[in-house]
Amino acid sequence: MAKVTRPPRIRDGGAVREVLDRIGDKWSMLVVATLRTGPLRFGELEQAAAGISQRMLTLTLKHLVEDGLIVRTAYAEVPPRVEYELTELGRSLVPLVMALADWAMANHEQINANRRSHGRG
Repeated sequence: MAKVTRPPRIRDGGAVREVLDRIGDKWSMLVVATLRTGPLRFGELEQAAAGISQRMLTLTLKHLVEDGLIVRTAYAEVPPRVEYELTELGRSLVPLVMALADWAMANHEQINANRRSHGRG
């Protein structure tokens, strides 16, 4: 009888799911990708992330700050100015996010064609 080989087990699946749930959502990835060129203000992020609501952007930024992927800097100016910037940890995520974005752009037509052939899309 042939031996069945199983895929390697992820050591701590709970930790992987927890992190991927946070950074794997479309808005977090979009914010990380947008901030790759440098710090931006809330309004600039909102413009760059077309389709995101103010509430969702606020929540996404809050979570990314809590996770240490971005830093929020408030300047004591009139009018007040707040900027968001990637931390070193956040910058380490950029190549992965951009690779996934590149893959998505290269394959979206095929994926959409597959969806249509299954009655979706």
